[in-house]
Amino acid sequence: MRSRRLELPRGFPHKHLKLARLPFRHDRSGRRRGIADDRCCFNRRGLVACRRARAIVPPDMPPPAPEWRIAEGLTPYADAVALMQDRVAAIRAGSAPELVWLVEHPPLYTAGTSARIEELSDPHRFPTFHTGRGGQWTYHGPGQRVAYVMLDLSHAHGIVPLRDVRCFVHGLEEWLIRALARFGVPGERRAGRVGIWITQPDATEAKIAAIGVRVSRWVSWHGIALNVAPDLSHYSGIVPCGISEHGVTSLSAVGIAATMAETDAALRAAWQDVFASQPPHPTEVQRSQSIPI
Repeated sequence: MRSRRLELPRGFPHKHLKLARLPFRHDRSGRRRGIADDRCCFNRRGLVACRRARAIVPPDMPPPAPEWRIAEGLTPYADAVALMQDRVAAIRAGSAPELVWLVEHPPLYTAGTSARIEELSDPHRFPTFHTGRGGQWTYHGPGQRVAYVMLDLSHAHGIVPLRDVRCFVHGLEEWLIRALARFGVPGERRAGRVGIWITQPDATEAKIAAIGVRVSRWVSWHGIALNVAPDLSHYSGIVPCGISEHGVTSLSAVGIAATMAETDAALRAAWQDVFASQPPHPTEVQRSQSIPI
């Protein structure tokens, strides 16, 4: 650490004072001095504390618990994107709380920033949308629970530290793993493959949940898609997530007859394990046809 001399103003009565030396840190991270930030990440087996951050950050006040909304019926994808954009801007401006929005979409394909056109094998089957989220091609449709997660990542959330997109994505994976565990389904991570996988009775692997997020000035949007009971044949028009050697599955396909309401309850309970800084208010979950911003 270097130091600099404190120059007192001319005429100041410091005849018998020794000049103070103040700490001076070349910290270009944009973080202020304070307490050390203990970072948490996840491995395949769950949560582990992976490192102590090099940067020194001030104590972080946990944000209020996010609002939860459940959209009735099928939400058009373009409407969902427009609502997310407006809500993200409002969260950033401090005029709206964070939001976890649970929806179902009509059948469609979406392309992430890494999607390749040759992996869309049937471009006329369903509408296609290019998004700014990470990832490649994925399918959304009835029977799949999509959760759009809009959080201000400049704050820590539960065991997920502030301003760490990698740990945020691992937190989303952990959320899904713990939700699936409530149905007795062992969801697992795979190195180099974002999302949640299960090992089937024939020892093959299949993806049961996808993750694709976008972060705009530290506010997240897009989120996760968990297959509850969709028509899995609809995936045949794409190479899901760019992985052709493994299939896709659902809770229904592995013998779990879960309703969407039961799935939502599992997601809400698992959220508390991973992201919650404080208990939710019992009236926070609201159902609506559309979301006022």
